[in-house]
This record gives sequence, C-alpha cells and structure tokens, in this order.
Amino acid sequence: MSKKNVGKKKVAVQLPAVAKQVPLEERYSLELESLDDVAELVEVDGSSPDSFLEGARDADALLTSWGIRIDQQIISGLEKCAVIGVGSVGVDMVDVDAASEAGIVVTNVPDVFIEEVADHTLMLLLACARRSKLMDKMVNDGNWYKGRPILEQIPRLWGQTLGLISFGNVATAVARRAKPFGLNVIAYDPYVTELKMTAEGVQPVNLPELYEKSDYISIHPGLNDTSRAMLNDDAFAAMKNTVSIINCGRGPTIDEAALIRALQSGQVAAAGLDVLEKEPPEPDNPLLHMDNVVLSPHAASATDRMRPETRRRAAREVRLVLEGKWPMSCVNPAVLPNVDLERWQPYPMSRGPNR
Repeated sequence: MSKKNVGKKKVAVQLPAVAKQVPLEERYSLELESLDDVAELVEVDGSSPDSFLEGARDADALLTSWGIRIDQQIISGLEKCAVIGVGSVGVDMVDVDAASEAGIVVTNVPDVFIEEVADHTLMLLLACARRSKLMDKMVNDGNWYKGRPILEQIPRLWGQTLGLISFGNVATAVARRAKPFGLNVIAYDPYVTELKMTAEGVQPVNLPELYEKSDYISIHPGLNDTSRAMLNDDAFAAMKNTVSIINCGRGPTIDEAALIRALQSGQVAAAGLDVLEKEPPEPDNPLLHMDNVVLSPHAASATDRMRPETRRRAAREVRLVLEGKWPMSCVNPAVLPNVDLERWQPYPMSRGPNR
C-alpha cells in the first residue's frame, strides 16, 4: 500500500477479463469520485473463488456487477467486509442470505434507470401489438400489400388490459406510460399495498385473475426461488391465447422451453424479450427465428447516462457504509439494526428488499 493510501479502507473489484492497459485511477475514475479520500480500490483475480478470496479476503468492501458470483464460499472467507455494493438492480450475483448471515450489508441501485427500462418495456409491448418484426420483414421481402390484412385481424390497443407481475419502481413507471395509450392496467404483487396500486389507477388482482384477464403481461420481479420459472406451462395454459408476454426483468423468471412451446402452439400470440434464460442465446434457439418474437440484447437500461450514473451510485452506497452510516438502498435491511452503522436518515418502508 502506498503512503497516500495509508489509513484508507480497501475496496476490492474484480479484474476485467478484457481490460485496456490504463492506470487504475483512470479505469475507476467514476467510482473514485466518491471513494478516493476514504478507500483504495484494488483489482483482484475473479477466475475462481480461491483466486478472488486471495485478493479480497481482507477487503472492507466489494464492488461488483458482473463476473464471478459472490457466493457462500467467498463470503465465508471475507475477514472484515462490511458491504457488498452491486452496480445493478438485480442482485442474483450475490448470495444475499449468506451475506446477511455474515452481517454484511448488500446494496444495489434500484432507481438509476427506471425510466429507461419502462420506455423499453412499452416499446416491446407496442412492437408485439403492431407485429413490427413481421411488418418489417414483409416490406423487406417485397410483400408490401400483405401487412394490412394481418393487422386488420388484430384488436386495437385502446381498451385492452396490461397485467403487471410485481409492482415496483419499473412497473409503476410502465403503468404511467401505458395509461395514455388507453390500456387498462392491473397488477399482482403480494408485497405491495393495494393503496399504492390504486393511487396509480391500477387495479390489484390475484395471479389467476391476472392470467385470465390480461392481453399483455409484463413480468418484473427480482429473481429468487419463488419467481424462478413462474411463467411456465401451467401459467401459459391459464392465459388467453391472444396474450403477449413482455420481459425486461430477469430472464429465468420465464421457463423458456415452456414459452417456446406456447408460441409454437398458438397458446401465446407474441413475446417481447430483453432478457433470456441463457445470454447470449444459442444460434439454434427457436426464439431467434420466430416472426412473433421481438428480442433485444439485455439492453433495456442502456442510455448514455446509465453506466456512468450506476457506477457513481454504487460507489456512493459503499462510501456511506464505510463511513459508518446506513446506505440509501439496502437489499437486506434486516441486517442494519444488527451492525454498527448510524441510522442517519428516515428509512422508508417502500424501499424494501428489492429482491
């Protein structure tokens, strides 16, 4: 450790697999805007749990958003880590239960790119509604006059029903965008009060009712044991055969093989997907070759603002904990009363676990 870093905390980050040969201060300039005076950033080898631990064992904090999963093996080997800062909304790259058991705070960035993901969700919905992939293909194939007869068989968007599974920040923003298009919006979320939904003009329903009534279903929960593959054969069978499925959340919340079967059989009419079970998909994945499926490469959050602001926000969360304060966004808030951190601000219940 250099003299200028004496007394600073150690924050471990995973060495990128492919990285430009630039000074560390340049590579992490955005993170260092918040951390430079309190912490030293150290790159560690993430090719295996053992190599990661060799460099991160004595770290006061970790910063992560990709690469090796911070699992129970790694967490149990951390000697003094106080916080794991995740530079994304989803935190499935961290074993949150193991972190909680070890008394380690896990933070995320749940409100940096809400508007972008909501925009993208509505874009995919509209692309499904107006069969944009098929229309584009027809024009390019010289079938100019075949498009109108197809769309004349499709109901107009106004007056149809959008069902939202989970009603967090992104789903709320989607609902606000959907209303001006004349969509009736319903939602299922057992962890959100009915008052929050009705305040947005959204009707609370149970899950079977959402399946039965929805013309479009947009799925938004974080990935956990309950949400994994929740849209499966049984779920698709309970839906209208005119339904379109939209996913800008986590790919594994949909049983992809079941979705393919439903699309091929006509049980599901269309799908707009920004995320898949396996990314990137194999070249022979049937979803790549369906005219009624619109795909994007896990890019719903992408704008010129997203990556820089995400990095800054993740670092700010880590700094708060290193300074002995509660973070702004804690994934495992039950840990906070049991650690030596100052509750310096009101902690709204609406933040929740973001899982």
